Amino acid sequence: MKHLIALVWLANGLLAKVLNLVPRHTEIVANILGPGYARPLTILIGLSEIAMAVWIVLDRQRKPTAILQIAIILTMNTLESVLVPELLLWGYLNPVFAVLFCGVIYYHAFVAKADHGVVKHP
Repeated sequence: MKHLIALVWLANGLLAKVLNLVPRHTEIVANILGPGYARPLTILIGLSEIAMAVWIVLDRQRKPTAILQIAIILTMNTLESVLVPELLLWGYLNPVFAVLFCGVIYYHAFVAKADHGVVKHP
């Protein structure tokens, strides 16, 4: 499950923001923070998301990392839903998908048992 979560962060960071395959992300940043530095800020956000993906795959500090992810996702989606709903992929449904993703993150960190590659013998 950690790889699925990391893949979401990696795809959004690398493909959508750094490589600018989804220019809507730069438009969102421009509308919220101003157009002057929208592209460099979008790249920084994307690099942060890539770093988050790597951190998730390393599987260190799973619970604090999950709390951070959930806080980032809910904050980002709240701001975008209030300030630029017309630029969101699913409009006002974006928060629904965000909450569902937060549920997956929560489940992975707080409900599912940590494996860490250890083979357990009965």
